Amino acid sequence: MDTFEERIEHEERVKNALSAMPDEGQIAEMAARFKAISEPSRLKILLALSCGELCVEHITQAVGGNQSAVSHQLRTLKDNRIIKARRLGKQIIYSVSDEHVMTMISVAKEHLDCDE
Repeated sequence: MDTFEERIEHEERVKNALSAMPDEGQIAEMAARFKAISEPSRLKILLALSCGELCVEHITQAVGGNQSAVSHQLRTLKDNRIIKARRLGKQIIYSVSDEHVMTMISVAKEHLDCDE
């Protein structure tokens, strides 16, 4: 049987966990962002855009694949507010709009080389 002190400690840990928990809407938004960046072709697009602005033609060349598929993935990233687009003459130029996402990707990339 738990002692009184153990129950108090347990309740305090649960209270701390609950206070650190985002609300349901925030959790859903976080999950949507993770889902958006977890698809390999979208992740490749973001890695290409980490070097700077690119048009769809240059993104397609950088990540491989066809322009239609890349355009579809760009739309998903844009809908999730991870990238943004601007018009330059006849071209649409894409860039990263959420540097926090790029920080997560950078940390994940660094973790690949971690021996821990």
